[in-house]
Amino acid sequence: MREKQVSLPGPEHPISIERNPARVVVTVAGRIVANTYSALTLREAAYPRVQYIPPEDVDFSQLERTDHVTYCPYKGDCNYYSVPAGGKKSINAVWSYEEPFPAVEQIKGHVAFYPERVDEIAEQFPDLRTSPERKAQ
Repeated sequence: MREKQVSLPGPEHPISIERNPARVVVTVAGRIVANTYSALTLREAAYPRVQYIPPEDVDFSQLERTDHVTYCPYKGDCNYYSVPAGGKKSINAVWSYEEPFPAVEQIKGHVAFYPERVDEIAEQFPDLRTSPERKAQ
């Protein structure tokens, strides 16, 4: 068996991770599956950005772990979950790097959702015009 290739992020394949200031809500079949103010936004090379949600803000009772696994040379082994309420569309809709490589260890245990396999991944930014902090000024 061949050893898995390990690659480090760099100028030719950049990866950045930062806290998302928005509330992130994921819905499937009209149900909230994840709801957080602590999402991490991962940007990787030319791929669309991905919201990684901490496990404490995910309703795992609505998820079902699958046998599907993949490998990313930049992040490591990846495990998957389905959302049964979403039917066939939501098979392997959720992924997680339970033991990611050190370069991306911030996403350890967090979960991410394929946008096309859930109903919505909504980012809700606070309305600064009506926030209490602004009114006090």
